Amino acid sequence: MSYFRPLVQSGEIRPDTAVTLAGMPHLWFTHVEIMQRNAGSEIVTVEAVPGDVLARLSAPREPIAGLDMGQAQIMGILNVTPDSFSDGGRHNELTDATAAALQMAQDGASIIDIGGESTRPGADFIEIPDEIERTVPVIGAIRAKSTVQISIDTRKAAVGQAALNVGANLINDVAGFTFDPELGSVAARAGVPVCVMHAQGDPKTMQNDPQYDHVVLDVYDFLQERIAYLESLGVARTQIVTDPGIGFGKTLEHNLSILRNISLFHALGCPILLGASRKRFIGTIGKAPLADDRAPGSIAVGLAALAQGVQILRVHDVGETAQAVRLWQAAR
Repeated sequence: MSYFRPLVQSGEIRPDTAVTLAGMPHLWFTHVEIMQRNAGSEIVTVEAVPGDVLARLSAPREPIAGLDMGQAQIMGILNVTPDSFSDGGRHNELTDATAAALQMAQDGASIIDIGGESTRPGADFIEIPDEIERTVPVIGAIRAKSTVQISIDTRKAAVGQAALNVGANLINDVAGFTFDPELGSVAARAGVPVCVMHAQGDPKTMQNDPQYDHVVLDVYDFLQERIAYLESLGVARTQIVTDPGIGFGKTLEHNLSILRNISLFHALGCPILLGASRKRFIGTIGKAPLADDRAPGSIAVGLAALAQGVQILRVHDVGETAQAVRLWQAAR
């Protein structure tokens, strides 16, 4: 099997043969890297790319939860948990969580991702009633005061349904809709978009020596299979966001390999979300042991991903990221 990674470029001056990437007028490509598992890669011009592949690479992405996928969107992270790796315990109170969400919306987040179960390495399972109790009141309070889009970060159908009932607009499953077989059906019945993420193992064990044959292609194959599964349930491909799952069952080198090749995932025909904010590899490379000190490194990784056409950045530091994106766009 061959995999096609567009070699993304930008700028107003472009060759006549250039193909626009995913409907984003500022990004284009004239060449593609053909990747294979048991052979070296090959660089070819766009004329050598199969028509169906080229169509998926170039087709504009439809809006997700009303958000334009032709430009960068920021998803703000709101963990209403006592033990998340970066902000655990900060938003346990309803008033604090609501205020934090409204501030993120003001600072530039177009969607707020709310999670009630920590997915940090080594985290324990949270029972459904506890997860609902943590998330649903916060979603309802935010919705009563704001029209900002809201994502529920959960692996469980009952939690997803309860969140949708009070105003959530998107289901974000770090287990790629493999943990609870009913969660995909909940999304399909409600007609809401989903984000399908790759993870190797569950949070309790995922960092215990993760192994891959070819991390980028293994992740691609997983996401492709999950997209087909969700389509079989009635979720439209145009309403599926993909997330390669930085830090979820991956070493530092695995993470870097995915980041270097992230434009490959455009061949799935779906928007791409990057969730690298404050992750351990940023602290290791950036020499920032404390998660709160990793905003600069997180922003650097995010801007590199935007240059490869990633549409959504999931971040803790919304205001700083929004400022960086505005300046990056202006300079380009």
